[in-house]
Amino acid sequence: MKPNLVPLIRALGHPFSDTRLLELALTHRSHGNNNNERLEFLGDSIVNFVIAEDLYHRFPQAREGQLSRLRARQVKGATLAEVAREFALGDYLRLGSGELKSGGYRRESILADALEAVIGAIYLDAGMDAARERVLAWFAPRLEGMTLSDTQKDPKTRLQEYLQSRQQPLPRYEVISVEGEAHAQVFTVECMIDQLDYRPLGIGASRRFAEQEAAEKALQALEVK
Repeated sequence: MKPNLVPLIRALGHPFSDTRLLELALTHRSHGNNNNERLEFLGDSIVNFVIAEDLYHRFPQAREGQLSRLRARQVKGATLAEVAREFALGDYLRLGSGELKSGGYRRESILADALEAVIGAIYLDAGMDAARERVLAWFAPRLEGMTLSDTQKDPKTRLQEYLQSRQQPLPRYEVISVEGEAHAQVFTVECMIDQLDYRPLGIGASRRFAEQEAAEKALQALEVK
């Protein structure tokens, strides 16, 4: 085992039988062809299932749409990145020189993907029960703090429904800029609605995330609760 991984393994709470899986989970594609993308694919499916299963039992009266929105809050990139930061996961990432220079170890999308890859690595190392136990342990404070009042629709949907209810034109979104390399782009989007004399901006790792942030700012400006 590489000595510098010992603190991370302790923080994760899983004693890897094969630490090469953890090393692979921490290897970003900018570092080379042998990277964590396949583990990320696996971990994404696992975390979605484990969180969905927990919510199903935790909220027996919730409807499908409510459960979907609750799960989305837990598995979105921002939440995954928050969990990753709690383990200082960025300090252990293996990045290419370009990502190192641009501060990739702090980037939300890279941290979220790496956390999913670690979950995939735990599954391959010890099976589904071990992966489930770790996911639930890591997400416990967030899951325990959830209520059905957290099932509010996403900002874009809320803004659209607000405008439709007042027979106003729907919002328009325009990409202002796309920066960064192809695998780590940052989108800036503005939201245009007739009721505001300025255009709220949203920034995110994808156009969708940027549009959601711009819509949220528009809702705040309109004082929509």
